[in-house]
Amino acid sequence: MGGGTDPAHPQAAPEELRERAHGHRRRHGEPGDRLAGLLPYGDANAIVQDMAREVLPVVRDTPVLAGVCGTDPFRRMDLFLDELKAMGFAGVQNFPTVGLYDGTFRVNLEETGMGYGLEVDMVRAAHERDLLTAPYVFDPEQAADMSAAGADVLVPHVGLTTKGAIGAGTALTLDQAAAAVQEMHDAAKRVNPDILVLCHGGPIAEPEDARYVLEHTTGVVGFFGASSIERLPTERAVTEQTRAFKALTLG
Repeated sequence: MGGGTDPAHPQAAPEELRERAHGHRRRHGEPGDRLAGLLPYGDANAIVQDMAREVLPVVRDTPVLAGVCGTDPFRRMDLFLDELKAMGFAGVQNFPTVGLYDGTFRVNLEETGMGYGLEVDMVRAAHERDLLTAPYVFDPEQAADMSAAGADVLVPHVGLTTKGAIGAGTALTLDQAAAAVQEMHDAAKRVNPDILVLCHGGPIAEPEDARYVLEHTTGVVGFFGASSIERLPTERAVTEQTRAFKALTLG
């Protein structure tokens, strides 16, 4: 699965699924990789709809997920999901997500009715509309809640992706990530044995990292890529191409 930096070339490396979240646009304009998509820099859900007009007419053979801000206080989520389905989105994911917040601020979000439970409600409503649901979860309790809400594909998220020019410097080890993914997998499977569970984020940045986690877990069936599929390869490609041009000699 990939976010797809270049929608004009959807078949260049065809994923089984693509996602459009406003964080994908933000990462091209601000520092901090996906963190910019978690800050109040724009109307996340409106940006996704705007991006859909660029992406959906081009990506015709690959299902596209919408990154939905489930805590958006300015939308009737039922009507918004109907709009996304009518636009041609095949499913949704809960991004931006409050799951990446912690500490006192996170507690305050939960206390004031802007917590992760709204994202669970969004996934439940999407499931009722026969949209594919692939939510991020951050702990076993959330994994169980999303599984009960009808999630089709669960994505245990183990932190901001490392490596590259702007990757996170603070992350779990691969062994810690594998253990965390396994705990979330087990919690989800106890609720729904048929749910598909992937892995994502933190130190799982390169193919060999994903292979390590998959080899050190049981029942996890794949990798959900974002930065790993669009940012990291793009950084390398642009750097190598620029160096090649700079290496040209005159005369």
